Amino acid sequence: MSDGIIAPDYTPEALELLKTKKNGNYNVIRIDPSYVPEKVERKQVFGVTFEQNRNDYVVKGDTFDHVVTKAHDLTEEAKRDLTVALVTLKYTQSNSVAYAKDGQAIGVGAGQQSRIHCTRLAGSKADKWILRQSDRVLGLPFRDDIKRAVRDNTIDVYLDGDDSMLQDGVWQTLFTAKPEAFPIEEQRAFLDTVKDVSLGSDAFFPFRDNIERAAKSGVTRIVQPGGSVRDDDVIQCCDELGITMCFTGMRLFHH
Repeated sequence: MSDGIIAPDYTPEALELLKTKKNGNYNVIRIDPSYVPEKVERKQVFGVTFEQNRNDYVVKGDTFDHVVTKAHDLTEEAKRDLTVALVTLKYTQSNSVAYAKDGQAIGVGAGQQSRIHCTRLAGSKADKWILRQSDRVLGLPFRDDIKRAVRDNTIDVYLDGDDSMLQDGVWQTLFTAKPEAFPIEEQRAFLDTVKDVSLGSDAFFPFRDNIERAAKSGVTRIVQPGGSVRDDDVIQCCDELGITMCFTGMRLFHH
């Protein structure tokens, strides 16, 4: 969901499409393509001025060269997804972790006080995205008059195991036929079939619990800055789970 878009320019076809969003109330802004932000960013808080260099990190061809695990499986598709994860993290409030698959971010955990909370939050979102691709969800018999937002919220509740919507007198307001429940154990079985999910972190993983949680969401490739005193333990966990991990040496904190 978004309320607008800012870009240097738009093709006529893209502009016509964007004009139709939100019944014509979608904000479309064109900026000067030659504009370059200042190198140093400044923020004042109660009379104290904080300065930091602008985050101008660019994901390049050699970004994923420093592989630190026994597994070295980084296909072009994997590098694409890891790139998506890093770009997402670059513009996401720290602390943050991003899961990506098939060229898109599928789960982001941002602004948390610990790395494992980021990984869990993003992982739960990624799980929901993955489960939405299951036949059980794709086959939900929604009524034609159900709006997209209501449909999406209904799917989330359905995947949470809340069977209130399956009660008589309720399901008829949403579906043309009563759906079967999607038990948690069946959801877990479906998630266990998914692989090749990529994960990025804007700072190092301090403990192996992050890797173990990521693996439950089908993560097989990870990119992170490295630099923890427990890097060896985190690498060992990746080796045990057959995960490829590379270090960038660059933290992508955004405040």
